[in-house]
Parts: sequence; structure tokens; C-alpha cells
Amino acid sequence: MRFGIKLMPQHCTWDELLALWRAADEAEVFESAWTFDHFYPIYGDPDGPCLEGWTTLAALAQATTRIRIGCLVSGVVYRHPAVLANMAATVDLISGGRLELGLGAGWSERETTAYGIELGSLTERFDRFEEACEVITSLLRDPVTDFAGRYYTLTGARCEPKGPQRPHPPVCIGGGGEKRTLRIAAKYAQHWNFPGGAPADFVRKRDVLHAHCADLGRDPSEITTSTHLLMWPDKTVADVVAQAEAYAEAGLDLGIVYLQAPVAEDVVAELAAALEPLRSA
Repeated sequence: MRFGIKLMPQHCTWDELLALWRAADEAEVFESAWTFDHFYPIYGDPDGPCLEGWTTLAALAQATTRIRIGCLVSGVVYRHPAVLANMAATVDLISGGRLELGLGAGWSERETTAYGIELGSLTERFDRFEEACEVITSLLRDPVTDFAGRYYTLTGARCEPKGPQRPHPPVCIGGGGEKRTLRIAAKYAQHWNFPGGAPADFVRKRDVLHAHCADLGRDPSEITTSTHLLMWPDKTVADVVAQAEAYAEAGLDLGIVYLQAPVAEDVVAELAAALEPLRSA
């Protein structure tokens, strides 16, 4: 199994977040580091501090040298997809081609209500999400994009300069909805993140993803599978290892250790040492 690490920018200071990311960059067992795209904390006190995901990601790109970076995942409801595509291209350039482009439909009613953003019904969210995936990948891949949809219209649109990863940074789509999310992942993603559950649930959802791939003529081996390995305050490093072992047996490609602040900086090295045997197996 391969490993990543997710360090949420909530309930922590910039200096604390920076120290954790630098520690992850030095721990070779972790191939990727992830943040999230929220404006309010999603765990713990919802009124506490939360750093903006993409701004911190750009800064963390400059503060690291090796590890691949991304938001797991970016809600397309928060930004026009042309804006997000330009942000992604720029961060890919800043990072030297290390960006993983996480995309999702968005779900936080608390944030959208507070900011006056129309979230819409589930059908509307996923119709908009599918349009956004097409717009973003086209802008990052093609010289000019023309698109006429229900939610977005682009005419002779350009996104320059593009990042070094071609045709575009790997797209990671998170979620487990069998009719829409997994079909969109089969169409657009190079990485699917199972949001959580038992290994048996992961296997069932993966089978649904592969069925959608067959319908679309897509090779499912082109899509990395991942899930979160929870390192919550009530979990230990041994608990993370046990989760990793169970998912490895189920055939998962990438385990992303999910930390919740406050976290001591030395836990990154402790996790790396404990997970190295599984990476080498």
C-alpha cells in the first residue's frame, strides 16, 4: 500500500500547519499531503478558526519540495470552474508539477447559507458538478474552451499558462454516490477517494466504479483508489496501522492518514515509521 497524509487547516495556527507539512515532506513514506476546502471547521467547534484551503495550498507548495499536494476535495460550488482551473494551473506551476486536483460537488449547508451561495438540490449539485469537471479539464488541457451548459457558459476561454502536468493534474473525485459520483469519477478521475466505511463497503463501491468504467470504455486500472485512515484524538498509531492492514487486504491502493488538530509535530515521524513495513510489503 502507498500512503498520504491529510492535515486539516482548522483549529490550528499557520505555524502549526506549516510545521506538520514540512515534517510530512521529509517523511518519504508519505507520497502526498492533503488539506480540505472549507471555510468553517467541519470537526470540533464549528465557530473556531479555519484557514482557507487553496491559499494555504499555494503557500505550502513553496514550503515543500517533494510531496504531492492537494485539497481533498474542492467544492465546485464555491468558485466558478474557470476560476478554479486558473488557480489549479498556477499552483501546479508553483509546486513544480506536484498538484493533485481534488474535486467534489460541495455539501456544507452551513457555509453556503452563511455566505449566500446557492447549494441547490442533490440533482442540481451533481448536474453542476459534472459540468464543472468538463469545463475544468478542458481549460487545463485545451488551448481554447467553448462550453454551453445549464450552469456554465464559456466562449473562446483560455487558461494560460498551463501547469507542467499534461494533459492536466490528476483529478481526484471523492464520494460514494453510486449513480452520479462514481459515474463522474469513472469519466473524469485518475483517483477516487472512498469517503469512509468498512473495507467491505469500499470493495462494493469499487465494484460499482468499475462497472461504470466498463460502460464508458475506461480501464479501471487507470484510477487510483484511496480512503482515509483516521488518526482522531481517540485513535493511536496502532489503530492507523490496523486500518491500513484491513484496507490493504481489500485491495486499496492509497491510505491517507487523516489527522485532526491539535497534533504534535513528531506524530508524523511516528506514523511514517509504523507504516513503512506496509509500504515495503
